[in-house]
Amino acid sequence: MAREECKALLDALNKATACYHHLVLTVGSSADSQNLREELQKTRQKAQELAVAARAQLTAALRDRGLGAEERAEFERLWVAFSGCLDLLEADMRRALALGTAFPLHAPRRPLVHTGVTGGAAGIAARALSVRSLRHEAERDFDVNDLRELEREVLQVGEMIHDMEMKVNVPRWTVQARQAAGAELLSSAGASSVGGVSTEGRRRPCDLSKALAATVFSAVLLVAVALAVCVAKLS
Repeated sequence: MAREECKALLDALNKATACYHHLVLTVGSSADSQNLREELQKTRQKAQELAVAARAQLTAALRDRGLGAEERAEFERLWVAFSGCLDLLEADMRRALALGTAFPLHAPRRPLVHTGVTGGAAGIAARALSVRSLRHEAERDFDVNDLRELEREVLQVGEMIHDMEMKVNVPRWTVQARQAAGAELLSSAGASSVGGVSTEGRRRPCDLSKALAATVFSAVLLVAVALAVCVAKLS
């Protein structure tokens, strides 16, 4: 039951990490927006929650000395997959932090053109307190706070990876795969070759009939030429 739960958590973590990676690629592009930044925040927080749960399950299983050899090998494979997924998540979070810092949504801008139009203090204060201005300030505060939170979460994920390596010593190069490298490609190639042999077997009678027809046609053509030559000589 614990193994199935770990597999389910790891599958959900893979999906969340893949979704986060896809969203990070759009930061700073024409598709970047407030909604994207909020979705990035939700997705990375969900991925971190799944990572914490998966780490707890896998750590408890691998530190159990009563675990059988076969089950331990399976949990070690899950651990390696989990470690790789966490590395990708950390890399994408660092990329999102760099892109978010380079492309802020609400950077302060100076006006390039001065129209000369001015107003009284009351009018300026009214415009400053407008709903649009307040919303702009709230969005800018979210942008700044989110980058600060993201920077803190990047450090937390890095600490999680270090803590995993200290608590559970599972070198990645010692974990054996279930099947040999390239086994799927070999099986596909074998299936294709079998299909080719069967197809060739089916096409062989057709090829023989075509050859026989060509031979008969050539013989008939030679007879017709001979008859034509005889008729020409007799005439």
